[in-house]
Amino acid sequence: MPTYVIEHDTLYSYSSPVAVSRQLLHMSPRATPWQNVRDHRISIEPRNHERHERDDFYGNRIVDVAIASPHRHLRVCARSVLEVLPRCDSLANLASPAWEEVRAGVAAYRSQAALDAWAFACESPYVPCHLPALAEFADASFTPGRPLLEAVGHLNTRIYDEFTFDAQATSIATPMEEVLRERRGVCQDFAHLMAGCLRAKGLPARYVSGYLLTTPPPGRPRLIGADASHAWVSVYCPQENGAVWVDFDPTNNCIPDTEHMVLGWGRDFYDVTPMRGVILGGGEQTLTVHVTVVPEHEAETLFRQRSEKKAASAETPDTVARPRQ
Repeated sequence: MPTYVIEHDTLYSYSSPVAVSRQLLHMSPRATPWQNVRDHRISIEPRNHERHERDDFYGNRIVDVAIASPHRHLRVCARSVLEVLPRCDSLANLASPAWEEVRAGVAAYRSQAALDAWAFACESPYVPCHLPALAEFADASFTPGRPLLEAVGHLNTRIYDEFTFDAQATSIATPMEEVLRERRGVCQDFAHLMAGCLRAKGLPARYVSGYLLTTPPPGRPRLIGADASHAWVSVYCPQENGAVWVDFDPTNNCIPDTEHMVLGWGRDFYDVTPMRGVILGGGEQTLTVHVTVVPEHEAETLFRQRSEKKAASAETPDTVARPRQ
C-alpha cells in the first residue's frame, strides 16, 4: 500500500510582540477504513503552556494550545506518516438508488445513518444552499430517476469542465454567487460549490479537507514545501447493508483513491480550518504555509537535503536566503 510523509508547516510573523496566543488546530489526520495513521506529531514554537486534545462534533481530532510568553513568531509544524489503501475498486460496482429516493429517505430520518447525515444537508457558514442558482446549476445533472452516484459524477465533471482553476481569483471570503458568476476559483471553492449543489437538492454532502500527492514536471526534483492542502466532497449513499460515503474531487474530476489523504471533514472549510485562534497584541501579521507530500521511500533523502542546505546557509551568513518556490 502507498505510504506518505506529510509535513504541514505554518508560520505567523507579527510586527509587535504577542503576549498571549490561543489556537485551535485541525492538523491531525483521521484514521479511516482506507487510511492508517502510522505516526503523527505536532511541534509548536515557542513552547506551548497549555495543550489539550479532543474530538470535535464530527470526530476530527483537534488540539487546543495556549502560549503565554511574548513572541514575534509562531510556528506550528504537523508531520504525519499515512498508509493509504485503494478504494476505487470497491466503488466500481457500487449501486445507488435514484437521487430522489435518497433525498426522501434523509428527510424522513428512515435510519440512524440518515439522521446523522442530516447535519450535512443543511446550510453552513460557507455553503448557502438556499441560493436558487445552485439548484439551477445542479438540475442538468439531477434529472428525474437518475441514480445518485451517476448524477453526482456528472456534476463533478461539469464543475471540472466549466470552471477554471485560478489561485488569484478568490479568497475564503468570496461569496458563492461570485464563484458561480465568474466560473473561477480553487479547490475550496469547487468543493463548496459542489456541496452547495448537492444540499440544494436535499442531499447530504461533506466537505473533506486533506492533501494530494502531486507529481513534479519531468526532469524536475520534488520540492520541499511546494504542495498545498486540498479539498473535495463526500456524498451520502444508502445501501441495502448500510450507508456509505463516496468521495468526489471536482478540481481533478476523479474519485479520490490512493493519492488523496484525508485530514478531516465537516460542513465546510470553517469546520476544519487547519489553524485559527485569538491573540493579544501582535500588530500586523503575515502568514506563510508550506506543505510537503512525499512517498515515504523519498522522504529521508529529501528532508536530509533540506537539513544540509540549512546547515550550509548557517555557515555562510552573507548568503541571501531566498523564499521557497
